[in-house]
This record gives sequence, C-alpha cells and structure tokens, in this order.
Amino acid sequence: MDAPAGCAGAMGRDCKVTETMEAGRPQLFRFLATPGGRFVGVIVCAIIILGVAFGSYVLVRLASESEEKAANNRILQLQTENQKLIADNTNQLATIAGLQSQLKSVQAKLTEIMPKENTYNISPNQALIVANGRLTIALVGPPTNESVNININGKQQPATAGAVLNVVLDPSTTCQVGVQSFDMFKAVLTASCAAPKPR
Repeated sequence: MDAPAGCAGAMGRDCKVTETMEAGRPQLFRFLATPGGRFVGVIVCAIIILGVAFGSYVLVRLASESEEKAANNRILQLQTENQKLIADNTNQLATIAGLQSQLKSVQAKLTEIMPKENTYNISPNQALIVANGRLTIALVGPPTNESVNININGKQQPATAGAVLNVVLDPSTTCQVGVQSFDMFKAVLTASCAAPKPR
C-alpha cells in the first residue's frame, strides 16, 4: 500500500502503522459481532467479574478474620477481667460477712454487759468503769440471798435489791449506783452522775 500524500521517509513508516491499527479495529469489531466473538467477549467479561468477585471475597474474608481475632481477644480480656471482679467480689463479701459477725458478737456482748443506757450486768469479781469514767464499780464475790457486796471507787459496801447508793465525788458532783436485781451469777446495776452544779 502506498503512503498517502504527505507521508514520506520516516513519516511514511508512521503512517503505515496508523493505517494498520485503524484497519485492525474494524476486524476486531467485526469479530466481536460474530457469534464466536460474542462468546469470547462473554467469557472475558465473566472472567473479569469472577476475578473482581474473588478478590473482593478474599479482602472481605481477611478483614473479617482480623476483626474476629480482635473480637476474640477482647472477649478473652473481658472474661479475665470478669473472673477477677468475681473473685474480688467474693473476697469482699467474705470480709463483710466476717465484719458483720464480729459486730453482732460485740453488740451481743455489749447488750449483755449494758442492756440499756446506764444499766450494767456485772459478774462476780468483775469491775467496770462507768458514768463517763467517774466511777469504777465491781461485784465482790458472788451475791448472797440477801445482798451483794459492791465496790465503788475502792470503797466496799453491801446493798440489797432496790437500794440506791449515793457517791459524792466532790461538792458539785454526786453520782448514784442502784441495785436493780441480782442472782448468784450476776448483778444488774445502774450508775449515773448528775451534772456539776453551777457555782
């Protein structure tokens, strides 16, 4: 094929390449227009679609596996933290139960010694400091059928049930120790001091 006008020398070779490419395009289009060409086109498109779908699947699978591993690690971490919290809670409940038991025991002992305000249960040969530290009272020996021996601030004196003993600490302060009841195991005494009289 002769070079068209204006194509000469090296330029003539370029013109031939262009003509060959242009001549090849209609052949490709003609081929694709045939049933075989359409089949090849469908196959190529199907391969491209499958490649894109497979690539997308692989990427999604990798991403989901990464997220699943992260979620599993987080679950394990939360389970460990939960087990630690359960153990701490169990220990705290045990400590609280022990403290409650101790408190009940102390309250029972306090109620046994002092069932109500200014009232005291005193066993034989036991001494108590009462009336805000002003009096020391003790039961000397076991009570008899008729009386009890009470030591008040170092001074011993017998008393019967219902007796009220006045104790003068100083000219402005007078205390009273009363015997409510007694048996051979204990005596129930009351003790209180009047407020100092103003001068």
